[in-house]
Amino acid sequence: MTGSKVGLGLFATILALTATGVATAQDQSGRQAGNRVRQVADPFGPHRAMIRRYLDSTNTASLAVAVAKDGKIVWEEGFGWANREKMIPATHHTMYSLASISKPITATGLMVLVERGKVALDQPANQYLGIGKIRSMAGDAAGATVRRVLSHTAGLPLHWQFFYADNDYGPPTMDETISRYGITVFPPGTQDEYSNLGYGILDHIISRASGLSYADFMRNEVFLPLGMTRTSVDIGPGLADFVAERYDLEQNLIPFYTFDHPGASAVYSSAHDLVRFGMFHLKERLPEQRAILTPASLDEMRRRIAPADYGLGFALNADDMGSPRFGHGGGMPGVSTVLALYPNERVAIALLTNARSPVHPEYLVKEIMATLSPRFADSLRARQRRPTPAPPAFVMPEGLVGEWTGTLHTSQQALPMRLVARQYGDIHVWVGDQPRAILNELAFANGRLNGRFAGTIPTDDAKRWAHSIWLDLVLGNGTLAGEANAISTTPREMWSLGSYAELRKR
Repeated sequence: MTGSKVGLGLFATILALTATGVATAQDQSGRQAGNRVRQVADPFGPHRAMIRRYLDSTNTASLAVAVAKDGKIVWEEGFGWANREKMIPATHHTMYSLASISKPITATGLMVLVERGKVALDQPANQYLGIGKIRSMAGDAAGATVRRVLSHTAGLPLHWQFFYADNDYGPPTMDETISRYGITVFPPGTQDEYSNLGYGILDHIISRASGLSYADFMRNEVFLPLGMTRTSVDIGPGLADFVAERYDLEQNLIPFYTFDHPGASAVYSSAHDLVRFGMFHLKERLPEQRAILTPASLDEMRRRIAPADYGLGFALNADDMGSPRFGHGGGMPGVSTVLALYPNERVAIALLTNARSPVHPEYLVKEIMATLSPRFADSLRARQRRPTPAPPAFVMPEGLVGEWTGTLHTSQQALPMRLVARQYGDIHVWVGDQPRAILNELAFANGRLNGRFAGTIPTDDAKRWAHSIWLDLVLGNGTLAGEANAISTTPREMWSLGSYAELRKR
């Protein structure tokens, strides 16, 4: 792991900083609010050096960080360039595209409507939708409740669509997206499948239940009451000058893009705002923040919904170096982000970048956390000394061997599909009149077969760009059933579009 080791003696310094109310570690002159204060050792000095090495080694344009401990902000800072072309430096007030950290923010807005009696968690999501409804392919669509959509257990497919400003087409209406891709590819409540589409459905529910646009509702009922003045859905009016541009790994500007699932991916925020959002969910509400949710609702949001390790908008980790953690990460073109919340240690960490590096900045979060908690540091150092285990080799399940035939159901037509699994490990796939393809990237775990093959799904949406087909099929009771997704293979990431496949053994 890159970076210097941090001495545990710094923990006492952190507590001293917190107790004296020093909110940031940026004040190199020893002055704060115009008054001279006692010089103290900088507990985040090693992390500054680590962040600069990260930016250099990964060709990332900028990074902003904010850290809270025991109800106080102990560090906020920006590094690098928010806009290279205009030489605008990043700060902790710079607005970054959050990617999937949008999900717990959207879930917070939805829970406001739940508390007001406008939405019920255990009612079918279809009860709150319009023309576009979730359709049953596997199981019963009535089982796709709001709670299950929030927790990625509703059976909806993997899905994303990016609509770039230089494309000659834009996003469809939400009703159109739901009508095409809002299908249950697994019986609701039986599998966990991360679905951006689900959060597009949720932002649509927010709009329909509140009578406001999703962006207006979130601004009025979440962002402003929580003092998040540099937070918006997409780039809000008057905020363009404060936004970090998104860059590819060659540091080329990526054209602005939006989605057909804004509630999953479209929120922008600063590290300054995001750490305060995290503090609210840790029940460390600041004086200027309004209690938009009750403590009971905050607890409900971080309660695990089986079979996923996910609550209502939050990813859950019961044991991160011995500490419970909830929060979210994000990654998409020009974006790598983390929000990490440690309730036992009363720590919130927000870390935002404007590039999608192959080295995710999660390891920086763990190094910061090691400074704040001696126990976490001990566990982290012990883990770092262990060798990294090799990924398990694919072993052909006995029940999979043989020939399977059935149907691939796309949004526009049904196609015959055949799969042959051989004992020695090869799996061959045929779709429609396309030639045989070999299933690659094979994995089998928890009864689910995953793999990718060279093929096409001939729908109007999928025909726009080159793609391959990703299979995620559940093996059981003589069937293989689940999703078959067209995933773009173009240099610019475009989409994952879901279909349903069901095969029976011959």
